[in-house]
Amino acid sequence: MELEHNAFWAIKKLNFDLDKAGHVRKFQLNELEEIRHESYENAKLYKERTKSYHDRNIQRKEFSKGKLKSRWLGPFTVVNVSSYGAVEIQNPKDGSTFKVNGQRLKPFYEGISAGIPAGHVVDQLPFVPST
Repeated sequence: MELEHNAFWAIKKLNFDLDKAGHVRKFQLNELEEIRHESYENAKLYKERTKSYHDRNIQRKEFSKGKLKSRWLGPFTVVNVSSYGAVEIQNPKDGSTFKVNGQRLKPFYEGISAGIPAGHVVDQLPFVPST
């Protein structure tokens, strides 16, 4: 009698009702699907916010024909500005032209400092990292 009681108690605890277990499993799968969908939406919102943040912090540079100063070599003359930021520049010393990314250039204005005469180029100092 004790064995039958334990067996009945185990069956009652495990609940072998397949219809009820099927409904519970379907409910769990629906909850998992909702959680997955919410995570996709949160990732999409995060990506949009970070993209807008980074886009706000991008410095816009506009170049036209005239003088520019490369970050490393010296003053150049802008020959042509093409779409998507590509800039064709010319070296006034030897007349060679080449295309560069516009983000790698910075404007050079003549006579901007009071102590430097107009058109005079100051050599760049070498970069020495601090130790």
